[in-house]
Amino acid sequence: MGQLKKSITAAVVAGLFLSGAGVAAADSWRELKMRSAGVFFQGDYKWEPKFVHRGGFHVVGGLKDTDAGDGHNVYLRAKVEAYDWTRVKGVQKKTVHVDHVFFDGAMLETNQAKIQACRDRGSLRPDNCSKLREFLR
Repeated sequence: MGQLKKSITAAVVAGLFLSGAGVAAADSWRELKMRSAGVFFQGDYKWEPKFVHRGGFHVVGGLKDTDAGDGHNVYLRAKVEAYDWTRVKGVQKKTVHVDHVFFDGAMLETNQAKIQACRDRGSLRPDNCSKLREFLR
């Protein structure tokens, strides 16, 4: 009986380890670069697992104002699911560290995200943004 118990325990532990390794690989960080006139973002993103940071789209990196003399600010903008755009503001003439999770508060797991890096050119001229990037879980 003792040997059977040990075998069952070993099988359960192995199954938990292998399923955990699969989750870790699925949620690994991936590189993200976006560029447009006056703005550059370089960093990483990952999908958070269900129940962690609301299963959101996690972005970490540096948002840089690449044209210090233009007098304009920079920002990241992201949209998840059917929600409006959310902005993460940068600082003129500097690089700021971004660590933000974009999520759908009505769901346990966000499944769609769109993101861009933009230069805020004021109210009279349209902002210029990097190519729109879309990610699906």
